[in-house]
Amino acid sequence: MKQTELKELIRSGGLSRYGELYYDPATEADRFIAAIDAYKDSFGEADVSVFSVPGRSEIIGNHTDHNGGKVMAGAITRDIIAIASPNGEDVIRYRSEGYAEDFVKLSDVASPEKFKKFTSRALVAGMAGGFVKSGYKVGGFNVYMTTKVLKGSGLSSSAAFEVMIGNILNHLYNGGEVDNKEIAKIAQYSENAYFGKPCGLMDQMACAVGSFVYIDFKDKEMPTVEPVSFSLSSHGYALCIVNTGGSHANLNDDYASVPAEMKAVARLFSKDILVGLTVDELLSKAALIRQKLGDRALLRAVHFIRECERVDKAREALKGGDISSFLECIKASGSSSFRYLQNVYTSKAPTEQGISLALLMSEMYLEDKEGAFRVHGGGFAGTVQAFVRLCDLEGYVSYMNSVFGEGATDVLGIRPLGAVKLF
Repeated sequence: MKQTELKELIRSGGLSRYGELYYDPATEADRFIAAIDAYKDSFGEADVSVFSVPGRSEIIGNHTDHNGGKVMAGAITRDIIAIASPNGEDVIRYRSEGYAEDFVKLSDVASPEKFKKFTSRALVAGMAGGFVKSGYKVGGFNVYMTTKVLKGSGLSSSAAFEVMIGNILNHLYNGGEVDNKEIAKIAQYSENAYFGKPCGLMDQMACAVGSFVYIDFKDKEMPTVEPVSFSLSSHGYALCIVNTGGSHANLNDDYASVPAEMKAVARLFSKDILVGLTVDELLSKAALIRQKLGDRALLRAVHFIRECERVDKAREALKGGDISSFLECIKASGSSSFRYLQNVYTSKAPTEQGISLALLMSEMYLEDKEGAFRVHGGGFAGTVQAFVRLCDLEGYVSYMNSVFGEGATDVLGIRPLGAVKLF
């Protein structure tokens, strides 16, 4: 579509057909028009297409994916939008708001070693290389992107970026026929083989597929993926993410300790990962585990098994429309993460407990109301997640922001669609 026609369509209310993608769609039109103008400034006039990929929130399943466990994530009503057009060249040129224009030559993408690790170029090259490796078509394009999935927000900005490149390749060169689950797997490959981060599949799958997404990682190569259709807003709830302001710097050892301790317990049972073990089996060797690995490793292993059970219960609750049972699973998950998984603060800085404080405040505000709360994502610093009734939302946001700062509490919904082409 020509840029002038697209802008007129958006100004005349064209985004209303995509209201389910945004918590407040009325605020999005100016953002799209600014992105179209920025594309023109960078690449000139062209017939363009519009794309959207959401960020994600881990709903339940805290630190389970790396040991073959179960998790449920959700696509959120914050996204990356992209304005893109084929350029007839052997190059992907991309510019993101706030960053300089960069490019990747398609003739180079078969060789991961040509791209510096931990860079956006590595992610772009990995997506194109992954498409080629999987037998799909690739081609050059120009793209301008702007995002509300902010870096460091715990909402998977990198996964959304990877999936966006795949989303564009899918629609510009493959007729939109590549399944979004396949795009997610290619995005994981890009991050593992090109970017240099040995991530799991949860983030990419949630961003690509949309809605609530249940994932069972028992089969690492072919995980079970099941979208779960459920509308939080129609049941009177919103999802809040509270940024406590804690830094993730110097936390690599804390994050690494969780899978390492779980896998160390598994090895005492001649297994590589914990999946398949029961709590009774763990307790039958409790003395040995304590002697060899310490108490925390046993506590974290028990958390893993019971957390996977809670994921199943939460999935069934949503499928049955039972919001009360779902919220009970969320609260139990949060309690287990705090007491047994122990990823709410780092022992290196025990006086810095922003997440602990946010959990306390959430508990105090919601104690005479319906709702649920838990640590969000990897933990140790960062964000807290809360499910809050719409009638309590204004008060909760004000209450949390009074301590953590204006804008600390992000109000979201779960959108039913993942990676899409608009208009």
